[in-house]
Amino acid sequence: MEYLMNRLRSLKRDTSGQDLLEYALLVALIALVAYGAVQLTGTNVNAIFSNIAGKLGTAGTAGGGA
Repeated sequence: MEYLMNRLRSLKRDTSGQDLLEYALLVALIALVAYGAVQLTGTNVNAIFSNIAGKLGTAGTAGGGA
């Protein structure tokens, strides 16, 4: 019985699982921020290239298609 009580006390003081959980939450938060940044950047880059392609298309037709 004494062994069981000592074991329960040591588990109560053990906080290594807490540290692991905190690191996992931190990694998840960083991954979400990175995903959002990539999505936003991808949308902006797509708009820029679409704008350039539109201008090149009108420049090609305005030049007479030499």
